[in-house]
Amino acid sequence: MAAIIESGWLYLITHFSDFQLASLGSFFLHESVFFLSGLPFIYLERAGLLSKYKIQTKNNSLAAQEKCITRLLLYHVGVNLPLMIASYPFFRFMGLRSSLPFPSWKVVLSQIIFYFILEDFVFYWGHRILHTKWLYKHVHSVHHEYATPFGLTSEYAHPAEILFLGFATIIGPAITGPHLITLWLWMVLRVLETVEAHCGYHFPWSLSNFLPIYGGADFHDYHHRLLYTKSGNYSSTFVYMDWIFGTDKGYRKLKALKRDGVGDEGKQT
Repeated sequence: MAAIIESGWLYLITHFSDFQLASLGSFFLHESVFFLSGLPFIYLERAGLLSKYKIQTKNNSLAAQEKCITRLLLYHVGVNLPLMIASYPFFRFMGLRSSLPFPSWKVVLSQIIFYFILEDFVFYWGHRILHTKWLYKHVHSVHHEYATPFGLTSEYAHPAEILFLGFATIIGPAITGPHLITLWLWMVLRVLETVEAHCGYHFPWSLSNFLPIYGGADFHDYHHRLLYTKSGNYSSTFVYMDWIFGTDKGYRKLKALKRDGVGDEGKQT
């Protein structure tokens, strides 16, 4: 398997420049993973499949879903792509490379873990700032147009927010100058995580059922369906930041009520 991956990678670095791979390659990889992982949840919602695992009973209208996809394509091409192109010189300066050999799995794993921890910390505080009155009204309210989120709404946001919270995702790789394959792996994992957090379904196989510090869809769905001043659950991936700073009290209280058979936070409209 390693030989196959290296052979495929050798083809890429032989036929494409570092700039093409790091900017255009990253963009096409992001688009592929994002839409391939997010679109199935639109189908599940429209077809009514696996509805017993749907967190909210309310469904989004066809017009709302189409609006989301249209805006996403516009923002991705108009904001994400130029940002990837413009940031390449800095990443290159910090040590980003695509040449063989690959870094060891220990290096890749340690960097990915570091990226997740750092991203979650920066995202938490950035997200809390976006929930202040003025910024919520003029910027973050765009993302909260969808009180019943589905996978693709994870990146539906005001252009200013894309830049602001996008910083949390790129700061780790920016300061470590990783191998491009590490950057791509981080991008794939981060996209899959945020799509899952917004998917609107809590499955028996959801990671949050097996990893207590992971937030997941149930944790983040609560954030979307409450008023911005009372929502809490600001973290992107893990739950410990909200626990430390007490911004998950409402969520935990609701979970406790459900366990005691008093109410059901999973079926709200």
